[in-house]
Amino acid sequence: MGSDMTTFGRRVAELAAEHPDKPALIFAATSGDEQIVTWAEYDRATNQLARLLAGRGVAAGTMVVVGLWNSIEHVLLTTAAWKLGALALPLRAALPAHERDQILDLARPSLVCADWDDTDWPLLRPAEVALSDGYDDAPLPDDPPHPGKAIASGGSTGRSKIITDPTWDPVAYAARGSKLGARHGSVELLAAPLYHNSPFLSAFGGLADDHVLVIMERFDAARALDLIERHRVNYGYMPPIIMRRIFLQPDIHERDLSSIEGIQSSAAPCPEWLKRAWIDLVGPESVYEVYGSTEGIGATIIRGDEWLAHPGSVGRPVSCDIRIQDAEGNALPPGEIGEIFMRPSSGDVTYRYIGADPKATADGFQSVGDLGWVDEDGYLFIADRRTDLIITGGANVYPAEVEAVIGTHPGVDDVAVIGVPDEEWGRRVHAVVQPRDPAEPPSPEALDRHCRADLTSYKVPKTYELLAVLPRNEAGKIRRSDLAAERESGWTDAMMRPKRETPAS
Repeated sequence: MGSDMTTFGRRVAELAAEHPDKPALIFAATSGDEQIVTWAEYDRATNQLARLLAGRGVAAGTMVVVGLWNSIEHVLLTTAAWKLGALALPLRAALPAHERDQILDLARPSLVCADWDDTDWPLLRPAEVALSDGYDDAPLPDDPPHPGKAIASGGSTGRSKIITDPTWDPVAYAARGSKLGARHGSVELLAAPLYHNSPFLSAFGGLADDHVLVIMERFDAARALDLIERHRVNYGYMPPIIMRRIFLQPDIHERDLSSIEGIQSSAAPCPEWLKRAWIDLVGPESVYEVYGSTEGIGATIIRGDEWLAHPGSVGRPVSCDIRIQDAEGNALPPGEIGEIFMRPSSGDVTYRYIGADPKATADGFQSVGDLGWVDEDGYLFIADRRTDLIITGGANVYPAEVEAVIGTHPGVDDVAVIGVPDEEWGRRVHAVVQPRDPAEPPSPEALDRHCRADLTSYKVPKTYELLAVLPRNEAGKIRRSDLAAERESGWTDAMMRPKRETPAS
């Protein structure tokens, strides 16, 4: 290597030499079986697999797409690609073909590792990974620099794109874990899919810090609790959808969660009731929330005890600057809602888009696509995504604010607030509610009274709708665009207007 930087491949080799028989990976299959891979096995297998990949055309500077569910093979393929200096791009195994092909056309990969029958790109199937057993397992030359990270994005924000950052390094990233309750040698639960940014960074950053990575093939709340107890899990990335499903397990208060030292939440707003529930479960010092973007231009962090003093905040900036701007690009004072812009404190923006252009100001601040405000102490609060703003009768309504109120109703399990066409208001505030007990859902009148107690009248939903399960992606984000598109007529038979004694303004 041309520098003293420790590559991920070298780090794996170091840990294999330090404790060859210690578990590095524990794979929890949906069948109930578990498979353990030691550090020595991990290092040897990725040396062999790297040589197989090289024979298939993978080299430094190329891109390898890994289109697998969470698995041992996923981790091995990613690591083997990195050992060759290739960029690994994780993709959802069941991604719709049109979206997948759009991303592949952007990536132009040297190899696709997936069980896809309808792709023209060079393909390595998961079953073929075993073929690497016949290859040399000797250490590889440690000359390729780490190629950074690549994550596909699009979904809720528009046309698909690939976000790359050639400077991202899991060995350096590992130090961030100490700010989130992780420590050197933690047992880490991987419950979320590796094709999302936060679990990907957490998993490989954790391995670089000698974590034992307990990998769930697919998330199941009861199984997650079993794994936490059996393996004495210390740390894990849990978006709110996973936190919710675990907490709603009927035996949650009988479970032993005493090993938990850090739970990191991000990807979607964490409802206040859920945050408080987890603080009661594992203690405020073990509950963390992170806010940022896949581009890595900045982040905020807040711990549970700090959050109790600043409820609703996502924290203060870490190694970045934050500015709130109005539509004309003017900086706004504390307390005023505007678009959130971030800039690394170093001033260096290191990510690159494939398939899109970043939105940046002349002085390097870049939008993260959300609306929010900061208080006098510098704590950031999120209002909503810019594209989710509802303009009703000329007034601005932020769905997250309304959802936060409705979410505290004891009969509500989940909620999404959207704007639907309305002849009088332009867009009408409409709440789609997932009841906690489908047999006894809250009435629209009960929800209306609940909202009117805490919201200005124009923010109170004018119509309600019950839905058995709200559509969320696997990162836990509500698919608002789907909900809105299905209701673009402005009225469906499922919508209900609450009976009020006096009309709402």
